[in-house]
This record gives sequence, C-alpha cells and structure tokens, in this order.
Amino acid sequence: MSPRPKTSQTYGHQDPRFCPTCGGPLEDGHESGFPVCKSCGRISYLDPKLAGAAMVEIYDKLLLVRRGIQPAYGKWSFPSGYVNRGEQVERAVEREVVEETGLVVTTDWLVGLYSEPDKTVVLAVYSATVTGGKLIAGDETLETDTFPYDQLPDLAFNGDAKIVEDWLDGRAKR
Repeated sequence: MSPRPKTSQTYGHQDPRFCPTCGGPLEDGHESGFPVCKSCGRISYLDPKLAGAAMVEIYDKLLLVRRGIQPAYGKWSFPSGYVNRGEQVERAVEREVVEETGLVVTTDWLVGLYSEPDKTVVLAVYSATVTGGKLIAGDETLETDTFPYDQLPDLAFNGDAKIVEDWLDGRAKR
C-alpha cells in the first residue's frame, strides 16, 4: 500500500468522513492510500483547492494587503482567495481583488501556477490592471498599501518572493 499523502487535516481542515456519492462512511485501507467508502466502494481522492491571486501595479508600485484572516493574519500578501466551483479562474481573481481592496481589475496574463509539497492549495497568479473602484480595506483585509518593488515588507508566505520575481521577469518581457 502506498503511504497516504499528508492531508488537509494538517492545515486545520478535516478530511471528509462520508462519501460524496452515497453518504456512506469512509475508511482507510485502499491500496491507493486514500479513503474508500464502505458502502459503495468509491475512492475519495483528496484533491487540492484552487486559489487565485493578483499582482496589481499602481504607479510603479505593487499593491499588497495586510491579511485580516488566517493563515498569516496581519502579514502582507497579494489580494487572493479561493476559486468557487464553476467559477472561471480569472473572474475569481478579479472578484477577490474587489472584495479585499475595493479596486476593479482586469486580469492580463498568467504569472504562474504555484504549489508546494504537502500543501492543499494550488495558487494561480495573474497580473492585473486597475480599471476602476476606490482603494479600501475589505472585510478580510486589515489595510491596503502600495510598495516599491525593491522595498517590499516581509511577505506572508514562503513562495511570495518567487511570485514577485516571476511577475517582475514577465513584466519586463512584455
């Protein structure tokens, strides 16, 4: 049997206990390492969750938000959030920017897809252009601010510096 992958339980979420198909109880023990339904035999794959983030430039500075939610409460990062089922990724990124900053943006180009071993989230990062709105801190944001690219505050997540580097590289090539 393959070792069971680390699950979302590691990051504060519970793994499913019941089958999404028939509602039967799930149990460990399938050769894949994932839980299997005792009633219908369906394997419950623990799929990653997709999130989207925006790199927004305002007057040659990068827009950041101070997070008002966990994880990384109080730390600086990019406007971001989860993509809802059936939602186009680009529209989800645009929605999250409005919710967190009050700014209306249009996504321009994909900076990259980012994932880390043992993490449940895959992050799709887009470069975006402001088309309207007024800069405010949303419900999940403590404050918003813009920073010169070479004077960014300590960023919330391990991969944030790489994302900035990739965005600056892509921006320079356009």
